[in-house]
Amino acid sequence: MCNVIAIMPKYTKSLLFLFFIISTVSYSQTRAKIVGVVTDNYGVLPGALVSIEGYNKSTQTDIDGAFSFEVDEGEYVLSASFVMYNVQYNTVVLKAGDIKEINFKLETGFSADEPISLGTRSDPVSSFQNTASVDIISPQQISNSPQIELSQILHYLAPSFYSTHQTIADGTDHIDPATLRGLGTDQVLVLINGKRRHNSSLLNVNGTIGRGAVGTDFNAIPVSAIERIEILRDGATSQYGSDAIAGVINIVLKKQTNAITLDNLVKINQEGDGLTQFAGANFGMKIGKEGFLNLTGEYRKREATNRAGNYTGSVYVDNAEEDASLIEENDFYTQTGYSDRRVMQIGNAETQNLAIHFNGEIKVSDSAKVYLNGGRNYREGKSAGFYRFPKDQDRVITDLFPNGFSPQILTDIQDDAVTLGIKGVKREWTIDFSHSIGTNSLDYTVNNSNNASMGVASPTTFYAGGFLYSQNTSNLDLSKSFEWRSGLNFSFGGELRVENYQIGAGEEASYIDGGSVFINENGEEVPRIAGAQVFPGIQPDNELNKFRTNSSFYVDVEANVTDQWLVQGAARNENYNNFGNQIIWKLASRYKIYENTSIRGGIATGFRAPSLHQVFFQNISTQFIDGDIVQVGTFNNESALTAQAFNVDKLRPELSNHYSAGLSSKINDYLSVSLDYYYISIQDRIVLSGRIADGYESILDPFGVGAAQFFTNAIDTKTSGFDASVVFKKSLGTGNIESYLGFNINKTKVGSDIRVPEAFEGAEEVIFNREEIGRLEKGQPGYKLSFRNFYDVQKLRVQLNNTLFGPVTYFHPEDGNSNNWVLNEFTGNIESRDQKFSPKIITDLSIDYQFSSRVRAAIGGNNILNVYPDKHTHSSNTSNGNFIYSRRVGQFGVQGANYFIKVAVKL
Repeated sequence: MCNVIAIMPKYTKSLLFLFFIISTVSYSQTRAKIVGVVTDNYGVLPGALVSIEGYNKSTQTDIDGAFSFEVDEGEYVLSASFVMYNVQYNTVVLKAGDIKEINFKLETGFSADEPISLGTRSDPVSSFQNTASVDIISPQQISNSPQIELSQILHYLAPSFYSTHQTIADGTDHIDPATLRGLGTDQVLVLINGKRRHNSSLLNVNGTIGRGAVGTDFNAIPVSAIERIEILRDGATSQYGSDAIAGVINIVLKKQTNAITLDNLVKINQEGDGLTQFAGANFGMKIGKEGFLNLTGEYRKREATNRAGNYTGSVYVDNAEEDASLIEENDFYTQTGYSDRRVMQIGNAETQNLAIHFNGEIKVSDSAKVYLNGGRNYREGKSAGFYRFPKDQDRVITDLFPNGFSPQILTDIQDDAVTLGIKGVKREWTIDFSHSIGTNSLDYTVNNSNNASMGVASPTTFYAGGFLYSQNTSNLDLSKSFEWRSGLNFSFGGELRVENYQIGAGEEASYIDGGSVFINENGEEVPRIAGAQVFPGIQPDNELNKFRTNSSFYVDVEANVTDQWLVQGAARNENYNNFGNQIIWKLASRYKIYENTSIRGGIATGFRAPSLHQVFFQNISTQFIDGDIVQVGTFNNESALTAQAFNVDKLRPELSNHYSAGLSSKINDYLSVSLDYYYISIQDRIVLSGRIADGYESILDPFGVGAAQFFTNAIDTKTSGFDASVVFKKSLGTGNIESYLGFNINKTKVGSDIRVPEAFEGAEEVIFNREEIGRLEKGQPGYKLSFRNFYDVQKLRVQLNNTLFGPVTYFHPEDGNSNNWVLNEFTGNIESRDQKFSPKIITDLSIDYQFSSRVRAAIGGNNILNVYPDKHTHSSNTSNGNFIYSRRVGQFGVQGANYFIKVAVKL
């Protein structure tokens, strides 16, 4: 008996093993397999989503566009989809043991058909069903763009978006200001995967677009990590919070897991400068059955562009004859570091970027997932300032620089971000909780310069200090659909945001007054200017570390009253610890006239709190004003100068009212049209005042500046505009043609009532002069038209783009009165320094060839007709010949024609 018992476990194990084998074979005999390939007109399509309808089963195509499923016998409906492609369906019937091949060939679709979640908190819908207009920049448009910086991609692809490279503007040379619909850089909200992105630490204080404002550093986001971009052209502060006055830009990151993509580009300007190199790598991996991790690395390097003119002013002495002799004797122009008679570098700054980024999801249960994304971007920049000539003894130590010097501003900019969240369903409520951390820091180093007040003891390189901004944001969003009428979605949630702004001092030599003096032509002893030339270091008195908290709560309801009529309402309460409460709301509606034609409209209020930078920034900078170098102090509203001497009020939030109406229509399978009108009025708009100098010397002298400026709620503005887009797609011959026509026209008007502190009553021109009014009203193109055309035939693609930039106008601050006009040496007449710069068309052409399923290459040119903005027509605006083109207003920069080679490899 004992032997039998001992033998039983052996037989049991054998029987169990035999049962397992039989079961497995039997199970496999009831299974079937579906295989296939997804292609488009260009070849295989990696990363396409193939799903079995009704079975919660999907997969992505691999590098060869292939996919496979193992299923039970039966009938199935498969769908294949990709961003900006029409979904295609196929039905298959399988018996046990079958292996059937089902292939898909996708055709590009219309952006109006693409599901979007921006502007709605219900399930994603197409723009035909949305209450507001949303542009989509597709993966194909991004990959086909010859631009390598996000701000420039949007500048040429989105008619309502504006961003150009600045020059001779300190840190703004390295972080491009960007605007939407003709408004300010701080009036557009940026999201990454639907979560708020942090701002830059840089406050623009020089004479450029965005003066006095803080924006997002778009170029800190690697292009290689982006799947698509959604642009909501509607006021949305009640839905997304402060800053979304002009609209919202949502950047959606890549999720693909089946390919390693390597992108490389080299381009150079026709002038032979501005060599640009780009290398990007993106790859993904699956985590479990439905999770993924997508990783991106990117490198960009851009050499400087120089479009300076030949210098015509004096160098060593003011006497022209003696100066010419000294220039020849010292061989001056061969020692400036520039070609010909140039003494400046005017154009795109030299920059170098290195970025890493990640995006991932992990499914933790049948109804919940954890998601995360983030990355780091590090940028080094180098730009130049105005040349310091040996004749200027107050700012040049000739023992160190006998021929003067061209000072350089070096920047180190680091941008870090990470978001972690969990999203799931509980009792039919969709719950999304997340926390985001973002920081941006900028450090200045001044090179090839001197602190004249230190004499020969001055260093020639200085650490000048820097800025840091960080933002911690926690979000909780809940949403649920109800069966009421044709459907109702109810959402509510809250946000808690903590901000921190820091200013760090430079080394002592960068700001100290060393007490050195010189003897001027009158035999008088005159002190030399303190601080590093071009960018005096930040002083310890201006160091700060400030925090602010904000909490908000919102409710959002979307009701499909009928199958045709959608009504949306949203309300939000914002609470800042230093500004109190503000309630904002929105009411919008969409009505379907036909299945693919709808009209929409909305009315809303908006809100933007002053940025921490605007509230607390304080510094002294060197600015070049009408031929003179001036130490300009920017003082915050808590300083003794503004609060006591000038009695300036504390900043208040900006409030806005929004009105919009539009139409979207897919006329047929070849043509779609979108038309939208908008009107935005903003009260208590925050501006940086003009430079206060003449008549206030006794107040300014104790602060060591020749001019002062501060922030104030000085103006109201009204902006109206119109957006239109037409998309055409059709087969032509053996290929396909696709054309896109986009247009934006906008007009901003500053109200006549400029509010000033009591100390400046009657001197409104001092606080906000005609140059600043002109910068808001005419500093950006009044209209922009983008006409893009693609023709695909077999493996060849030809792309021809034309972008029309409307006029911009520069207004000199003093030339509203003809008595202030000066001699124009170009004409010999006394004339105004105002100038209108005419519209220009930029033409881009590229040819793209798919050598294999894994290798694609393109050659082409941007601005192939070598178009430049109008040249200055008044000699006084050229600063002794240096500035051929305006640095105050611009349309598309001064790069000129440039040509590129681009290669993309998929592994």
